[in-house]
Amino acid sequence: MSHSLETDFDHVVSIINQYCEGLYLGDAKMLENIFHQDAWLKLPGKRRSLSTWLEDVRQRQTPKDLGQAYDFKILSVDLVQDQAMVKLECPLFDFHYIDFLGLLKEEGQWRIVNKMYTDIASNLKVNESLSKSNESVHGSGS
Repeated sequence: MSHSLETDFDHVVSIINQYCEGLYLGDAKMLENIFHQDAWLKLPGKRRSLSTWLEDVRQRQTPKDLGQAYDFKILSVDLVQDQAMVKLECPLFDFHYIDFLGLLKEEGQWRIVNKMYTDIASNLKVNESLSKSNESVHGSGS
């Protein structure tokens, strides 16, 4: 990896770490600083502007205050010149989100320009239930 690419990769990872910390602490200012002002947040059937989402972040309890674990995980980072796509495991409250964060490097600064996300918590519960069901059918000693 070239030095420039390593530096860009480090910047992208740093922004994602700030994103996770901002979510965990409910720090809307930190989040605002890493998003482009015209970013939109999208999940199936719902769209929110950055300002609407940041207001929601300001008004809710924080995962830290609720004593929840800090369990964010970067699953992948794809970096091509001045654009990046990050896949992130993002458990918050009773949700288990998978986020796809699109970033662009403009005027020398990396910013999140798009966030797509979905909650997979119900799928995880179904998988856990199926796993337990299979254990009881096959027994744990086989």
